[in-house]
Amino acid sequence: MLLAGLSTLLPAQQRTVYVGTYTNGASKGVYAFRFNPSSGKATNPSLAAETSNPSFLALHPNGRFLYAANENPNGMVSAFSIDRASGALTLLNSVSSHGSDPCHVAVDHTGKWLFAANYTSGSVAVFPLGADGKLGEASTVLQHAGSSVNRELQAGPHAHEVVLSPDNRFLLVPDLGADRVVIYRFDAAKGTLAASTPAFVKAAPGAGPRHLAFRPDGKFAYVVSELAASVVAYRYENGSLSGLQTISTLPADFAGVKSGAEIAVHPNGRFLYASNRGHDSIAVFRIDPGKGTLTAAGYVPTQGKTPRNFVIDPTGAYLLAANQDSGTVVIFRIDPKTGSLSPNGNTIQIPAPVSLVLALP
Repeated sequence: MLLAGLSTLLPAQQRTVYVGTYTNGASKGVYAFRFNPSSGKATNPSLAAETSNPSFLALHPNGRFLYAANENPNGMVSAFSIDRASGALTLLNSVSSHGSDPCHVAVDHTGKWLFAANYTSGSVAVFPLGADGKLGEASTVLQHAGSSVNRELQAGPHAHEVVLSPDNRFLLVPDLGADRVVIYRFDAAKGTLAASTPAFVKAAPGAGPRHLAFRPDGKFAYVVSELAASVVAYRYENGSLSGLQTISTLPADFAGVKSGAEIAVHPNGRFLYASNRGHDSIAVFRIDPGKGTLTAAGYVPTQGKTPRNFVIDPTGAYLLAANQDSGTVVIFRIDPKTGSLSPNGNTIQIPAPVSLVLALP
């Protein structure tokens, strides 16, 4: 039954957590559970919407709509309305992503445009959003070009994420295949993208930039590299990235498979986190408040296999990590002084979880 156990109204401080998954196994789509940031406890999950491979999710700023990247060769993006009382999702519409295997979506700060990164085809698309939450046909589709030294994974461009700058004027796109972060000027009136100046910043050959996170003040940006399992710190100003530092996400003595996945900055701007597949951990870093550089502060096992996305609740008290291959979402308490993580004993069973989104309370 859809959303069994989620229909009862709960206290306002509780949030619905939506979980995007891969559906080539037991999963059937987007799942949901309630999370209480006061206690750190969660309810049992239920299926919120059946849809194919909703690997990444994005919430509309008004909290009424949810969007999913349907990561298939014939890529689609889907729009859902949210029932705030029950957490239920209702499909509004789906449109072509204008590429193959869309792996990330994001909504601009005005709530009028959705962006999608198509991984396999290496392209980026922009879609208008109606007042009813529905997706319109793409207003812009841009094809990336380029390759790099890893012949297997970098034979062509692979747009991996779409990230709006804090002022909503630029779109930054880590491209794993081309070893660069592509930077576009965004016209929020027309929904168009144009190459910025400079148009991109190069990554180290074979690094494979994957995801990017800004510090809350917008002065610094951080990119996790999938193939190198590293984080690159940049100074950010007016659409421009200036490299400051590269630091590994792994212990110096680790010799196994390395694969960086997700990155996030704590709401207080003092700590940064990055997930490691293979090592099955989250790396913790301290951020220098003035320089923006990083200092390694530990590596915490995620209590499962193949951690992908994770999310920090807005209070900064908890981090929720999705372990794709063990089918679990594990809740960690964040030490407010050191940023260190400790599992709080709550584990949610969900098949093939890939991404997490906290809805508005």
